[in-house]
Amino acid sequence: MTACMRWSPGRIQTWRRPEDGGFDAARYGVTEIPEDAAKSYVTGRHYSGTYPAARLRYGLYDLATEPALCGVAVLSVPMTSRVLTAVFPHLQPYRESLELGRFVLDDAVPANGESWFLGQAFRLAAAAGIRGLVSFSDPLPRRRADGTLVMPGHVGTIYQASNAAYTGRSTGRTLTLLPDGSVFSARAAQKIRAQDRGHEYAERQLVTVGAAPRRAGQLPAEWLAVALADVGRPVRHRGNHRYAFRLGTSRRDRAAVTVAIPAGAYPKDLDGYQGDLFRGAA
Repeated sequence: MTACMRWSPGRIQTWRRPEDGGFDAARYGVTEIPEDAAKSYVTGRHYSGTYPAARLRYGLYDLATEPALCGVAVLSVPMTSRVLTAVFPHLQPYRESLELGRFVLDDAVPANGESWFLGQAFRLAAAAGIRGLVSFSDPLPRRRADGTLVMPGHVGTIYQASNAAYTGRSTGRTLTLLPDGSVFSARAAQKIRAQDRGHEYAERQLVTVGAAPRRAGQLPAEWLAVALADVGRPVRHRGNHRYAFRLGTSRRDRAAVTVAIPAGAYPKDLDGYQGDLFRGAA
């Protein structure tokens, strides 16, 4: 049985089955929202606790009494333009194509709210000149070192329900999981090695979960290797599932958008736990 992930403050996940229904579109509205509101909402609920490099931000509001923000969709700029051009080769990246970087709904929104919210956000994005969106779902569950489930993994049920084209997986890689179940990114590691802007935050991230602080005179790369050996857990990730959305103000506009990767069958099963993900589990 498929279900859609929902969120509560504190990054607590719950699930809604599409067949449960109950969503009343007349009660809700969607509009573009400021950066601060979107960032506060997303970081307080999404399991990653992070916020992408946003270009457009749309909020779902419950209008039953006073308007209350109950969902956010963030259209963002990926780390490289290749993420976009590999799927939409004829669209100008960052201007005509973006990534659906975050899509978060409150637990209180009834089932089927996701597809309506997506449709409204896509309509607004199309009016702003966006013709293609790439989105990813992460099928690999995450656990803390003590075995507590942090993120159960998802295959993109809402994207499938919204008729997105499934275009396979992103490149597989080895992740470094920290004791709290979060991922220590390769980008953060490189900031430490090169002492680039933001390296202080990346170093604090490791110290907070148990790494010894860097000693005076200790080479950053040397300290990083020791810190990751002490607090990191390597796990092999086969790659996120990738979906493509054609946008436009008419069916003809949408049909005119070229998706370079042939659409495949929708995935249904989560990836199994891999590597030493369960090391230290109760």
